[in-house]
Amino acid sequence: MTYQRHSDGIEFSEREIRDLGAAWLALGIAFTFFFRRDLASDLLAGIFSVETAIVTLALSMGTVGIGFLLHELAHKVVAIQFGRIAEFRADYTMLAVAIGAGLVGFLFAAPGAVYHAGREITPRQNGLIAVAGPLTNLALAAVFFPLVLFSPDGILQQAGQLGVSVNLLLAGFNMIPFGPLDGRKVLSWSIIVFSVVFLVSVGLAIWAALFVGFGY
Repeated sequence: MTYQRHSDGIEFSEREIRDLGAAWLALGIAFTFFFRRDLASDLLAGIFSVETAIVTLALSMGTVGIGFLLHELAHKVVAIQFGRIAEFRADYTMLAVAIGAGLVGFLFAAPGAVYHAGREITPRQNGLIAVAGPLTNLALAAVFFPLVLFSPDGILQQAGQLGVSVNLLLAGFNMIPFGPLDGRKVLSWSIIVFSVVFLVSVGLAIWAALFVGFGY
């Protein structure tokens, strides 16, 4: 991985913008097929509903896609605040796998990651960079929640359910202290911070799965 040194502030290279756009679109397509299984079968049967596909794609990109990308950009913002050089890189192989998984009704997404390097940082700073992603998803779930409470049945209600459930599941999943997930880095910094964020994230993820749903 090659990094370019940026000036002060948040900047995006042409490659990073391209990767963010590709990840956003690919995730939208993958979850469109996952949420609407009939679209995949209709496509094979030659009776594909363009209107349904466009509406579902817009919902997916505006909820799932935003949740994934803002999660990653939160890592970037905090890393830069600590003097690191940080850029998002899409994993095009995993994006293709995500679309294929969506077509067969399987939930899987690993669109890429923010990689950062440069100035040496402390375990605390590394933990803060990591926890920024799940905390962003928790905040996004709170933003979408009023749509669940106050919107009538319809597209806004669906957007609220998707926004809440997907973001809470993302927060809970990423706080698992395993492999490259954020939880492992947070735990390496502070068991107290890890415990609080893990319990809140996982608890809310279970609540969302049981009582909020995805609106489909």
